[in-house]
Amino acid sequence: MSSPNKPTDKPEAIPAANFIRNIVEADLAAGKHAQRHWAGQPGTAADHAAGPLDPAKIRTRFPPEPNGYLHFGHAKSILLNFGLATQFGGRCHLRFDDTNPEKEDQEYVDSIIDAVHWLGCTWENAGETNLYQASNYFDWMAAFAEYLISAGHAYVDSQNADEMRANRGTLTQPGKDSPFRNRSVAENMDLFKRMQAGEFADGAHILRAKIDMSAPNINLRDPAIYRIRHATHHNTGDKWCVYPMYTFAHPIEDALECITHSICTLEFEDQRPFYDWLLERLAEGGLLQRPLPQQIEFSRLNLTYVVLSKRKLIQLVEEKHVEGWDDPRMPTLVGARRRGYSAEGFRLFAERIGVSKHDSLIDYVLFEDAMREVMNESDQRRIAVLDPLKLIIDNYPEDQVEECFAPNHPLHPELGQRAMPFSRELWIEGEDFMEVPSKGYRRLFPGNMARLRYGYVVKCTGCDKDENGKVVAVHAEYLPETRSGTPGADSVKVKGNLHWVSAAHACPAEIRLYDRLFKVPAPGARREGDAPDLERNFLDDLNPESKRTIFAQLEPCLRDAKPEDRFQFERHGYFVADRVDSQPGKPVFNRAVTLKDSWGKGA
Repeated sequence: MSSPNKPTDKPEAIPAANFIRNIVEADLAAGKHAQRHWAGQPGTAADHAAGPLDPAKIRTRFPPEPNGYLHFGHAKSILLNFGLATQFGGRCHLRFDDTNPEKEDQEYVDSIIDAVHWLGCTWENAGETNLYQASNYFDWMAAFAEYLISAGHAYVDSQNADEMRANRGTLTQPGKDSPFRNRSVAENMDLFKRMQAGEFADGAHILRAKIDMSAPNINLRDPAIYRIRHATHHNTGDKWCVYPMYTFAHPIEDALECITHSICTLEFEDQRPFYDWLLERLAEGGLLQRPLPQQIEFSRLNLTYVVLSKRKLIQLVEEKHVEGWDDPRMPTLVGARRRGYSAEGFRLFAERIGVSKHDSLIDYVLFEDAMREVMNESDQRRIAVLDPLKLIIDNYPEDQVEECFAPNHPLHPELGQRAMPFSRELWIEGEDFMEVPSKGYRRLFPGNMARLRYGYVVKCTGCDKDENGKVVAVHAEYLPETRSGTPGADSVKVKGNLHWVSAAHACPAEIRLYDRLFKVPAPGARREGDAPDLERNFLDDLNPESKRTIFAQLEPCLRDAKPEDRFQFERHGYFVADRVDSQPGKPVFNRAVTLKDSWGKGA
């Protein structure tokens, strides 16, 4: 959420190459889905046949498992799926793939809904609310499994896990048939019914598809489709003690929802033959509507200076290397939002990197540049002094206060100006004074003049020091005829231009300066010069400077900043009022990104 009164125009992203758009356009041109029916909700072939032609030209879906918080990679998938649906007059479904009773939680469901909404996406369109839970399809899935048994396409295997693993074969050697593979249909059906009734312990039996144990693709070697799990499910409670495997459930979910283009990442490419085999078998039995969903794979997001592995993210949180899932350094969407990254920036970034079939490593600079571009356009400007040093204007009346005026946004004059109180004592940045100036230094030093931005030209007359020789105050005299916006403003030419806030009116605030969580582009990866037997730990690459907390002096209007109000602090970067710790009249600000890249290429 950006600052109030921001411009509503969003920057136009330049579409990058997107082979999936080409597939969708070709399907629409061929009328591939034109005769597809939609019952208004998920259902079987018979259910949909009773409904009208589908008003959506295509249907996509974002199907997260509610077992964790979404991260930057999920944002790419969300924006791709919802974006395609919007572009081509379709619908995108949000489906919780909650078929695993042991890892899922309502907390994650709520956070996913919040994140998708934050990115500007909606599953409500033209009277449809396409928000679904895969666990609500368990009855259909069990019935489909029974159909596969009756058609001779599935059997109950009673091998233990080690035996199944030993008989599976390798990439170069075929697998071996289970000794239970040729059980009769009646025996398989009886065992599966008893599995559902809870007669057997976990692992006693498993239902497998009957395909080909010598298939070159190991995923077709009689994959498991149902296992016994005596566990309470967060949605269905204790109704079930058998649960479908993901590779069985997912294609069925797509087909029940009339998904036309099932878009997933490249690691599922090897699973596509089973995806197609399963849907074909069920369609042959008249259970699913044709045309069937088409699985399309694309490369997942890989960013420098970031880890997106769920295992590593959990480790960061549980070992307290970060302060929770919403820590602004985390590559989670809750962390990104708290840091001050914008949803518009994610959209611009996603458009720029495009979609491909080839894995590549995206430089984090491209992500930050997208954020800067959007924020530069949208965020109002404010003044913050991050390293306060007192400036005393000795010839300014002690009891006088006047107003200076600064534009809210230099690119958008229609947003007007704000008043900044000017008084005898001001806060300036510590780096804006040097008692002995270095070569080329243009700011304040004894005898030099500089302009106080939006105010007056001042001439430095000296400084005060403490007992340790540290400068604690700077003294100057102002030139009354040089006030900004008056005819005399240009009467004195100076090269230095300083930011300031009135000491008597300033808003003191905690500022958190966030930077990249890791100090190297590929955390944990081997580097040139490493010993051959060295195993690197990604935690060794944590950046000790990824968070620095300071106390700053802000212009007084920032007291009224609401959580998630975002601003450009002139000269310093883009900041947001923390959505958790900010209090009325006492905001806490997080730095989202600096004004310019401070890491440099190859840093």
